[in-house]
Amino acid sequence: MQIGDKLPEFNLKGVDGVMYNQFMYADKYALAVVFTCNTSEASKSYSQRLIKLLKQYEEDNLGIIGINSNDAAQSPDDSFDKMAEVSGKLHLEEIRFRYLHDPLQEVAKIFGATTNPEVFLFNSKRELVYKGAIDDCWENEHMVTQAWLEEAIENALDGVEVDFPEVEPVGSSIIWKK
Repeated sequence: MQIGDKLPEFNLKGVDGVMYNQFMYADKYALAVVFTCNTSEASKSYSQRLIKLLKQYEEDNLGIIGINSNDAAQSPDDSFDKMAEVSGKLHLEEIRFRYLHDPLQEVAKIFGATTNPEVFLFNSKRELVYKGAIDDCWENEHMVTQAWLEEAIENALDGVEVDFPEVEPVGSSIIWKK
């Protein structure tokens, strides 16, 4: 995807058993789609930061969706059942952070996602305004000097252009089907 592209259609099952699509987020002023997983150390490190961002911008009507596209045959800890366990431990459903499964990897391919985690942020018009890394230090939240996603969320909610619309994602590669 390129900056300015529209949010693609998707229809994925959440760990709560509900099928989710892009229309269910039409009321959000900004929507972050995060390709993530249970096994990447960077994804695990960022889970609490994403929860914090969702809570911080809840009143501003931000939506965050996590999508796991890893091939569960090669990475059993990324199976749907394991996703549900992680969601339960993190209490994601209580804060309306949806964790969706992309078992055929079609959505990851449409987005052009390659990394866990990798963010695609859409504004209220559902135009891509930011893609890439969450911040500059996945290893330690207290060492972050550039909070690219948070800055992009602020800009998207304010309706202004994002200063850094693309930042190379950092993490591990999505585990593709063989």
